[in-house]
Amino acid sequence: MTASLYSTLAELPAFALIARDADTVELLTGDVVDVELLADIPLTDAAGTPREVLAMVPFRQVRERGFECHDDDAPLRCLVVDTHTALPRADVLAQLPGGPVALTDAGFDIADDDYAAIVRRVIADEIGRGEGANFVIRRDFTAGVDADPRLAALTWFRALLEHERGAYWTFAIVTPDHIAVGASPEAHVSAQGGVVTMNPISGTFRHPAGGATAATLSEFLESTKETEELFMVVDEELKMMSAVCSDGGRITGPHLKEMSRLTHTEYVLRGRSRLDPRDILRETMFAPTVTGSPMQNACTVITRHETTPRGYYSGVAALFTPNGGTDAADGPTHDLDAPILIRTAYLSGGRLRVPVGATLVRHSDPDGEVGETHGKAAGVLGAIGAIPRDVPAVTATTPDSDPDAPATAPRPLAEDPQIAQLLVSRNARLADFWLNPQETQALAGPFTGRSALVVDAEDRFTTMLAHQLRHLGLDVTISPWSEATPAEVDGADLVVAGPGPGDPRDPDSPRLRRMREIVRARLTAGKPLLAVCLSHQILADALGIDLAPLDFPHQGLQRTVEVFGEPASIGFYNTFTARVAPGTTQVAGAEIAADPASGDVYALRGDGFASVQGHLESILSRDGMRTLERLVAQALA
Repeated sequence: MTASLYSTLAELPAFALIARDADTVELLTGDVVDVELLADIPLTDAAGTPREVLAMVPFRQVRERGFECHDDDAPLRCLVVDTHTALPRADVLAQLPGGPVALTDAGFDIADDDYAAIVRRVIADEIGRGEGANFVIRRDFTAGVDADPRLAALTWFRALLEHERGAYWTFAIVTPDHIAVGASPEAHVSAQGGVVTMNPISGTFRHPAGGATAATLSEFLESTKETEELFMVVDEELKMMSAVCSDGGRITGPHLKEMSRLTHTEYVLRGRSRLDPRDILRETMFAPTVTGSPMQNACTVITRHETTPRGYYSGVAALFTPNGGTDAADGPTHDLDAPILIRTAYLSGGRLRVPVGATLVRHSDPDGEVGETHGKAAGVLGAIGAIPRDVPAVTATTPDSDPDAPATAPRPLAEDPQIAQLLVSRNARLADFWLNPQETQALAGPFTGRSALVVDAEDRFTTMLAHQLRHLGLDVTISPWSEATPAEVDGADLVVAGPGPGDPRDPDSPRLRRMREIVRARLTAGKPLLAVCLSHQILADALGIDLAPLDFPHQGLQRTVEVFGEPASIGFYNTFTARVAPGTTQVAGAEIAADPASGDVYALRGDGFASVQGHLESILSRDGMRTLERLVAQALA
């Protein structure tokens, strides 16, 4: 394409520019089609021939999974690709417009004090009452833009190409009445040749003036909040991987995601799947890094505390590319590449909108979370050139230098020995089960030939738990609490009553009422039962043990506790606990493993049943598989 690139793009009804490597910009053109459901994304033409589609998936699509959201009717917009051209990045830079795009009436839609108040309410009312481990609440930076929308979009895209580094996708997606320009650091999900990859990223280190150093980054990496945040989102994405991959998923990392003004920490998860990529996308809506966990309740919490719809923020841009396959029965006919729509500016109706969110956990400081949203907004605005760009260098050291010397590429901080050691040391806390390759063929374990029904109480930790149970040889079925029939509950060799959000004492919740019925039915019938987390509390209540809220929620907390004579390193995600008088070891025919000082009950066992407060399936449970096998053996004995 010639120097008339801008004028050519100005005449196209719709197009996308995408940079996925250091040398090339991809230009996609075609017609726009809006559809209602992910299954409606038109991956084939009328003759059944596969075709390429770029889909903008809004947050409202979580309704396909039955989750709550503010509905703004943002369309599931598909660019059905007619032409896909690779352009040299240098040529694109030379042909796109530069210069500032003036903003007017700029500021956040929610004042700092009001946002800090929301943070306090979420910590107290949601995390503090057991509704989940972490939640992402957004606010929007908005401004008026008087410039021609396409001129603004291409100017911002050029600025990102020139100044931003480390992005997974740098893009400008231009469709009628709506423009998105961004540099997303995070590949939410991809599927290529049957291999599914997810890339949970967490923590935001904004580089100080003069650039990041090993010392300043080390302080960030040693942060308890940042570390727990990353582990929790890895757990949440492993739930998704276990739902779509036959081998459950293996984690590698951690790594640093170094960008021009920000650095994040990340893991990579991989597994194998034969699902249609649209089904993979549905099962992985949306990333916990921009919603929270557990996912379903996170959507409910977002709806309670965000007053406006999200639009495309925290959705994905999904590129479906034909891979040469001709028969879905032999494997997916399309590969999928879908970055999260974060670090993105939206332009519609003459208004710029930059949504940003902070991840709220039990350690969150309201003022610190306000500052994080300012840093994220400034990162986007500076990257697109809308505000002054500080462009700090990112180097492991800061030696004296000649200001007239030619610029050199910065040394990645991940190469610094101190930083590398800090990253590697994190995995010492994690379960080997999820770090090691896993078998995909039929598994033989100590319980081969037995069946298990896992009842999902609205926490998809059950998908990870089911995957581990299969490794123990069990034939596992997962059933939502609302669909688990009396016949299913009665007929399984083992019922695993799963975890979920909420106060186990709540008398009005249909979900909790049904979980009580399931636990009591198995207990009364004397049939094998394993109860986990919330269901452990329900079992304890049925045995006459008191329930109480913890003084401080244990969300994403790793503890080593005594479980019937063996120490076990286990990950905890609980706000409530069963509690006995310190020193109590028996009650109502049940043996108790409890904290000797507080009386908090970690596990129960008796004839035909066992339970555990922690999540043995979590990446934080180094002794999870060993403890799970012991408790299943107890229940089945």
